[in-house]
Amino acid sequence: MQESEKTMCDPEPLQNGEAMSPDTTDSKGPPGDEENQGAVPSAPPLPQEPPPCPRPKLVFHTQLAHGSPTGRIHSFTNVKELYARIAEVFNISASEILFCTLNSHKVDMQKLLGGQIGLEDFIFAHVRGETKEVEVIKTEDALGLTITDNGAGYAFIKRIKEGSTVDRIKTVCVGDHIEAINDQSIVGCRHYEVAKMLKEQLRGAPFTLRLVEPKKAFDMIGQRTRAPKSSEGKMVSGKETLRLRSKGSATLEEIPDEFEDKAIEKVDDLLESYMGIRDLELATTIVEAGKNKKSTDDFAEALDSVLGDFGFPDVFLFDVWEAMGDVKNGRI
Repeated sequence: MQESEKTMCDPEPLQNGEAMSPDTTDSKGPPGDEENQGAVPSAPPLPQEPPPCPRPKLVFHTQLAHGSPTGRIHSFTNVKELYARIAEVFNISASEILFCTLNSHKVDMQKLLGGQIGLEDFIFAHVRGETKEVEVIKTEDALGLTITDNGAGYAFIKRIKEGSTVDRIKTVCVGDHIEAINDQSIVGCRHYEVAKMLKEQLRGAPFTLRLVEPKKAFDMIGQRTRAPKSSEGKMVSGKETLRLRSKGSATLEEIPDEFEDKAIEKVDDLLESYMGIRDLELATTIVEAGKNKKSTDDFAEALDSVLGDFGFPDVFLFDVWEAMGDVKNGRI
């Protein structure tokens, strides 16, 4: 939930109770100045424009997902700063926060905080709970996991495919942070790096995952959630959202239009299909890079300038370009 605290910009008060009026000095010049008698007085100076009003301070309400009093946070421009503000309110370390959901205390991946926060959204912070280790034997090429990250160095499980290798390991749950693979810490790795490491595990060979589950409230103990098959949507409300960026400051933006919404959803689906990750911020960045481009070459060049580190395969770029064209032309 957001509040706006505005500073009113009032004109400066008048001195000594004098009325604000044009200069009414006698039109006659000073004594002895006969040449200026009857001269029209000069116009008074134009009043100075009042200083611009500062932008309202955006204040959001927050709680710890397993239960806490309500706190208020403001003055953050990216996810790491958001976590730092939440940590200050509840007197915990920012490293305790695994991820945040909007408007729900549950481990609900449809309400995961991504790159945008609606101005009326209520933020729930999920903190570290119990640590567990599981042994996994890769019986298929794909483990059945979709990986995302919290933007501050923690990768976690966003989806478990029904009937997959991991689905058969009942201690592994949606929302679990992957802390290590075979005792190798992956804290600080992006989700696509973790997905790549998991894909590279040898088929038939066992490996170990060290997982940290979100701390649970009493009414959540025993729950094993699985994200639905439909694409996750952004949680937004109001007419504007606060857009958080991995690089640069947060900006206040209009809610994406229908084209952008559909295109972002399709690109997010393609990210999961090609890379085993879902990332609305990444999908939004891809759509923004391509929505005004005239050709695939222009799109690839624009994408390379902002996301060169990903090294997307050409077939992925072509599929994204085609999907955006389908949305733009009403075929989707």
